[in-house]
Amino acid sequence: MGDYSQFITKISSVLPNKGSISCTSPSNIALVKYWGKRPVQLPENPSISFTLDTCKTETTLKYEKLENVSEDFQFELFFEGEPKPDFKPKIQSFFQRISEYVPFLKHYKFVIETSNTFPHSSGIASSASGMSALAYCLMQLEKQINPKMSDKEFIKKSSFLSRLGSGSASRSIEGPITIWGEHNEVEGSSDAYAVRFPYDIHPNFADYQDTILLVDKGEKQVSSSVGHDLMHGHPFSSERFKQANKNIIWLKDILMSGDLDEFIEVVESEALTLHAMMMTSLPYFILMKPNTLAVINKIWEYRKETGSKICFTLDAGANVHVLYPNSEKDRVMDFIKSELVVYCQKGQYICDKIGLGAKLL
Repeated sequence: MGDYSQFITKISSVLPNKGSISCTSPSNIALVKYWGKRPVQLPENPSISFTLDTCKTETTLKYEKLENVSEDFQFELFFEGEPKPDFKPKIQSFFQRISEYVPFLKHYKFVIETSNTFPHSSGIASSASGMSALAYCLMQLEKQINPKMSDKEFIKKSSFLSRLGSGSASRSIEGPITIWGEHNEVEGSSDAYAVRFPYDIHPNFADYQDTILLVDKGEKQVSSSVGHDLMHGHPFSSERFKQANKNIIWLKDILMSGDLDEFIEVVESEALTLHAMMMTSLPYFILMKPNTLAVINKIWEYRKETGSKICFTLDAGANVHVLYPNSEKDRVMDFIKSELVVYCQKGQYICDKIGLGAKLL
C-alpha cells in the first residue's frame, strides 16, 4: 500500500449545517483494458480510456449536520426517484473505505438522489459514473470545509475517492482521455488515481464518436469484481499484464501521432484479449452473444469495403462500442442504422462521443 496521507482531511471546527449539491459524472470506455486488481482497488496493469459525454449519472447529495457524531453512516438512497435498498451495501462499503480520508461523513445525515441518462444494466459502466458522481459531490462538500484546497488537489482526490468505490470510476473525473495506473513512460501516472492524458492529443481524436449498440440488456452474467478475481491464478495473467503495459506505450504514441490504422489494431486487440481472459479462466465465461459476433464481422466487412476507420471495443459484456472519427459521422450512422441496428435488442443504441468529465450543476 502506498502512503495516501496527502488525502486525509483535517476537520475544521465549523462544518456547514445543511445544503444540497448536484453534479454529473460520465461513464468511460477503456481502450487499453484493466482486468485484475490488488487490494484495495489497485490495478494490476494501467489502462487508458475515452471519457464519454452523454452516458452519465446525475447525483444530488443533500446533507444535514447531526447533533452528535453518528456511530454509523446515515444515508438514504433514491435511484430514479425510488428507494433502492439493494444499492445500499455498495454505498455503505464505499463510505467505510473512504471514511479515513473524508472524516466528516459521520457528522451528517445524507440523502443521495441519483439517476442515469442510460438504461441500468445496459453494459455501460454505471458504477464508474455513479461512484465518480457521488465522490465528486462529497468533494464539493469538502471544498466548503477546506476552501484552501487547490483545483489540482480537488481533482486528484476526487479520482482517488472514486477509485475506492469502483476502479474504473477513477477515470471518469476528467476527460477527454485519462490514464489510471502507474507506468514509467507516462508522467504523473499513479495506481491511486487517474490523470488526464498528459500529452498533446492529435486532432484526429477530437470529438471521437462512440455509438453503443445494446445487443443484450440483461443483467451481467459475471460481476466485474468476480471477473477481476478470476485473474488471480489465471494461467495467462502475467503475460496479459505485460501486454497491457506495452499497449499503453503503443497507444500513447498513436494518440499523439493520429495513426488511425494502428488505433484500430490496438483497440480491437485489447477488446478481444479481455474476452479471451474470461474464456480461459476457471470458472470460464463467454460474454459475447451471437449478435456481438455478427456486429464485429459486419464492421470488419464495412471497413474492408470502404476504407473507413471504424472499429469496435467491448466491455465485460455483449454490447458493442462502435468507435469512429467525427469526420465519418454521417456515413457511419447510415451504416449503423441500415446494417447494425437489426442486431440490437429492440433496435436500441446510444449515440455518444468523448467528453470532459465530472461537473457541478
